[in-house]
Parts: sequence; C-alpha cells; structure tokens
Amino acid sequence: MFERSARAMDDAIAIQLENITVRYRVPHERYATLKEHTIRWLQRRVQYDDFLALHDVSLTVQRGEVVGIIGRNGAGKSTLLKVIGRVLRPTRGRVLVRGRVAPLLEFGAGFHPELTGRENVFLNGAIMGFSRAEMQAKFERIVDFAELREFIDAPLRTYSSGMIARLGFAVATDVEPDVLIVDEVLSVGDAAFQQKSAERMQSFRANGATILLVSHNLALVEAMCDRVVWLDQGRIVAEGSASSVVRQYRGDDERAEAKRLAESAGPSLTQRWGTGRIEIVAVRLKNGNGEATTIFETGDTLVLEMDYLAHEPIPAPIFGMAIHRQDGVHITGPNTAFAGLTLPTLEGRGTVTYTVPYLPLLEGLYHISVAVLNHDDTEMFDYHDRCYPFRIIKKNGDVRERYGLMTLQGEWTYTHRPSSSYASSGNRSD
Repeated sequence: MFERSARAMDDAIAIQLENITVRYRVPHERYATLKEHTIRWLQRRVQYDDFLALHDVSLTVQRGEVVGIIGRNGAGKSTLLKVIGRVLRPTRGRVLVRGRVAPLLEFGAGFHPELTGRENVFLNGAIMGFSRAEMQAKFERIVDFAELREFIDAPLRTYSSGMIARLGFAVATDVEPDVLIVDEVLSVGDAAFQQKSAERMQSFRANGATILLVSHNLALVEAMCDRVVWLDQGRIVAEGSASSVVRQYRGDDERAEAKRLAESAGPSLTQRWGTGRIEIVAVRLKNGNGEATTIFETGDTLVLEMDYLAHEPIPAPIFGMAIHRQDGVHITGPNTAFAGLTLPTLEGRGTVTYTVPYLPLLEGLYHISVAVLNHDDTEMFDYHDRCYPFRIIKKNGDVRERYGLMTLQGEWTYTHRPSSSYASSGNRSD
C-alpha cells in the first residue's frame, strides 16, 4: 500500500519499503484475437501463471542519498522504481515515501503523436499533477532546455526519437523533487544531450535530492552512487558501498559470461572440415594457474591445449591456431612450423599445447581457430573455424590503452630543450 504520510518515518528517511511483493498474472496461452480470449474467459477456460517481479523486498533510503539499482534484464529493477514512484501498486507490503517524487521512467510516455510539442508539454504536465498556470510559467524554460523552439508547434510524429527524449526530459525534470527516480534515461539521446542530462542530475544531487538510479553503466553507478542494491529475480542479493557491490556483480557477470562462452564452444558442421586422418578431438583454454576459463585480462597467460587422435601414422604434422576479433579481423596465426618445431610421426592420442605468456589483446570478444595439416601444407586434416570464443576484460589500471587491438607495452620519454638553445643555435622561427 502507498502512504504519503511521514509520521511513521524517521525524519532522516526518504523511502521505506517493507516486504514489497509484486505479482503479475500472465495468461498460460496466447490468444490470436480478443474474441477468442473473451470466449475462453466466459467458459472459464483461461488459465494464468503467476510471476513474481518482486519478492519480499525491504529497503530504506536516507534523505539526500544516491542509491544505484543494478541487475540483469528482468531482475525487477524497473518494477521497483515504479512501485516507489507510485506508478504501480504492490501486491503486498508497504511503501512510505517522503516529499515530491519525480519519476523519470520513460520519456514521452504521456505524449500524443498527433499533438504538437507545445500541446504535449501541457498534457504531460497535467498528467504529472501541474495546473495549466503552473505549466505556463514553466513553458519557456522547458523549451529552452530541450532546444526545440523552432519545432515546438510541429506535431510530435515529425520528431526524431532524440527530440522526443529531450522534450520528455525537459518536462519531467523542470521540478525541484525531494526524490528523483531515474531509469536508464542518461543513455538516451546524443552525447551533448547526455552531458546536459548528467549536469541536471548533478544539480539535483547538490540540492540534497534523494536519487534512485537504475543503469547498466556500472562506471556511472560507481561514480554517482553512495550505495548500490543488486536485484536478481525479484530479490535483493547484495547491498552496500558502490565499489563493493559493483565488484560482486561484475564477478557474477563474468562467471555467467564464461559459462555462456564455454557452452557455445565447439565446431558445427559448417565450421569444421578436413580429411580426418588426424582429428582434433578436444580444445581447452586455461589461464596461467592451469584453470579452465574463457575470461582473461590483458597481460594474462593463455594456454591452449589441443587433444588429437591420429587414425594412422602421420609424419611431421603441423598444428596451428588463429585468433579473430568478433568482427572477423584476423589478428594472428602461429603454428608449429613457424616456430621451428618439427613433430615426430604421430599415431594414436596426444596433446599439443600453445602458451602465450603475455596476452596483449585489449578488451573485446575474440574467437580461436585450430588446425592440423600435413608438413607440405597440401592436406588439411582437421580445421575448426572460429569455434572457441574468449573475452578480454579490463579490471585494473596497468594497461591504459583504449583503442585498437592490442597493447604494445611501450614507454614514453621526452627531452626538453630550453628556448635559449634554439636561439643560440639559430634554429628559430618567427
């Protein structure tokens, strides 16, 4: 239930949630038409599944605190904000909120495409509870902030999505809220608009507003938030300082990504070819500690192990690998022959290992190909084309390069020559 009264709240508390549960009823079957649904409903044949978007969530937010809400898609973040913003009534539990709430949940949600920008400003203001006189006083300020003066009397259907976002943000934030609720809005629009949005957010923070921020931009969450709440499947799984919770979330995210990449590894029929006289029967990626992984940091050791099965004696075969970036760019392709290693005649099972002591690749998703061919390079025995994905992440500041494919680990130096030396040597230009 919603309660505006603050009598039951401590003066220092802005938001208090007590055992909040939100249950959605989802039809068990999809119906092609309203008529079909109505007939099934009248026959009492419509079956529903219950879905808990939030389950027994309790949370207290202090006045002036900036709290980040993180979690994967479908974790219940937006539902939580809608409950706090009084847009959605919880199935069970109590919501106590102190002061004026400005929910920035979806720009333009109350706009009508056939009305002009001017008409939509007044319409959206009415939805937010402002009188026409109040909106008239705000109008010029809203238009100037949105930078849409020359389009304000055009129908909204002629606006781009960025223009609608600017207008929606300008209307929604032209208040002095006690509680500001922000759901991914700082990622909308062009770079200049995002900067303008961030600056207005910072002004709210400086004025002591309580801010709840949902964002997948973890760097932004760490920079702006005093505290972070991690939601997963409608429950709070972690709560604490921004750096601590974000670190836990990143670790969980990396484990999930590693599992996904491992499950996707392996060749399909279209990714593998060769005569099969030697087969590569298993491929493993490991780190410097010998642990199987698909997540590495720039500078880590990467160990590639290839198990083979030679169905007949094969003299001096060549084993190789290649690394491609996600977009197909071929980065490198070492093999045993290039390294000057001549293998003996192979028959039966064995393992060939390639070790990279310092992985120079920068952040991104990469794929490894593996191959075995004859020593004359005239017969491909087995080729797995980009079948083994791995990801490079950046956790620390040891590697500072940001662009391109790899770090060179070079060192910068400089020599300063005072201007007097140029004058004395005659090397002077005016």
